[in-house]
Amino acid sequence: MKTNVNRNSDLLEVFDHKDSKLVLAHIIFALIALFIGAIAGLLQSLVKSGAITLPAEIGYYQLLTAHGVLLGLVFTTFFIIGFLYSGVSKTLGGKLMNSVRIMAWIGFWLMLAGTILGTILILLNKATVLYTFYAPLQASPYFYIALVLLIVGSWISGFGVFKQYYHWRKMNKGKLSPLFAFMSVTTMLMWQIATIGVAATVILQFIPWSFGWVETINVMLSRTLFWYFGHPLVYFWLLPVYICWYVVIPKVIGGKIFSDALARLSFILILLFSIPVGFHHQLMEPGINSFWKYLQVVLTFMVVIPSLITAFSIFASFELSGREKGAKGLFGWVKVLPWNDVRFFAPFMGMLIFIPAGAGGLINASNQMNAVVHNTLWVTGHFHLTVASSVALTFFGITYWLIPAVTNRLLTKKIHRLGITQTILWCVGMFFMSGAMHTVGLFGSPRRTAYTTYGDHPESLSWLPYHVVMAIGGIILFISTLLLAYNLIQLFRLPKGYTEYPIGEVAESAEETPRFLERWGIWITISVVLILTAYAIPMMDMLNNQVPGSEGYILW
Repeated sequence: MKTNVNRNSDLLEVFDHKDSKLVLAHIIFALIALFIGAIAGLLQSLVKSGAITLPAEIGYYQLLTAHGVLLGLVFTTFFIIGFLYSGVSKTLGGKLMNSVRIMAWIGFWLMLAGTILGTILILLNKATVLYTFYAPLQASPYFYIALVLLIVGSWISGFGVFKQYYHWRKMNKGKLSPLFAFMSVTTMLMWQIATIGVAATVILQFIPWSFGWVETINVMLSRTLFWYFGHPLVYFWLLPVYICWYVVIPKVIGGKIFSDALARLSFILILLFSIPVGFHHQLMEPGINSFWKYLQVVLTFMVVIPSLITAFSIFASFELSGREKGAKGLFGWVKVLPWNDVRFFAPFMGMLIFIPAGAGGLINASNQMNAVVHNTLWVTGHFHLTVASSVALTFFGITYWLIPAVTNRLLTKKIHRLGITQTILWCVGMFFMSGAMHTVGLFGSPRRTAYTTYGDHPESLSWLPYHVVMAIGGIILFISTLLLAYNLIQLFRLPKGYTEYPIGEVAESAEETPRFLERWGIWITISVVLILTAYAIPMMDMLNNQVPGSEGYILW
């Protein structure tokens, strides 16, 4: 058997200086957003437990909005684009084209402007609508304009990835594109398609409504357009994580990528089935025919397949690497994994946490079980296992090697030790916080609520010990964040030297990758057909049979 995947022997050893500045700008700003969002999260957890009372000028839901927007939208988007551009630069020619670099900077400054404007409005209590910004809660129109700037900036950055990829293929006709680049294109393609929904509701509904140009808004339509985007957002977080797991980790452990073909197939399947599934977030809402909810739940469960492919492929790479190093027995390969290497340890802990996180997702997407946990702290616990654990831990692991790699500094054993300590603290804090959230959610404790005893009702009082445990977890997580900040400073003080940008090679025994996996026209067409099948008729019903619209409400 053979493989036709390009080896990485021709990759430049030293990262391009101009590309380095671009990548660092994205990564550093992402981490700044993480730190600010973490402060808001810590205060939330302390308020929820009854440990503190906020000053009159600061509202709990104001903090909740800042926490969700800065971590769910800003931290992830900036980090992902910076990471993707680093890999695209490294694998598609060794540096970015000048025109691509210009597009990337335009995208960065637009996203930065949107983030600053949106954050100011949240802090001024002009946009306390939570990260889902559900109507009929109404924010300042300039908050919605800030969202537009963030989205449009990400689009331009995505077009830059596409252009670099197109140029490489034009210059290398007949060759299979590097796996990292293929995955980057898939990620940004899914993002471009998915964000059409949120752009449509913000531009066509929220902005005219918040400016007073129209009196009411169609609440059902706005929520449907949001969740058309809202669930693919989860996979926008996860696909770069999968890139790290598929491409980077095999190189870090001294092994090979198990199968290039399976890796590409998993990304194509996620592209197809991650978008037409938003109704599973609206199972408890009236106004949507049960058939369309059922159809989108079925499509939701289809996404399990690429997740299982990923789990199989990654652990196959682990085992093959261990066997080559002489590991014996059923699990002997586990012992030879590089447990003292933060580049491996942090993402691996994210992999382990993704197992219960994925199981929780299946529960949320199941109609009967969703009825039990809907709008409880169970849901909050679930996405703290996904984006705040599997995604965040992998991003931390990437940060520890990416910054030295692009700044030409030598990653030291001290950083490995500090990074592993920070990872362990994060996992312990999340165990307490998310575990308590899941448990008390099953007892009925609602999400999106500040501290209250509901008139000292016995059932409400029984929730308070779990809220205290959540606060303990939040404190540990914040300590981990402070250690991350310290470690980040140390990364820029490392001695000059060479840190590898780890790009894995495919195992010689892997089957040849079918060329049709790079036939983008096929996959885009199928994706559009699935989206139209899932959304066309219910959306037409919402437009043709409009319920009375709602005026805006400002409750803070």
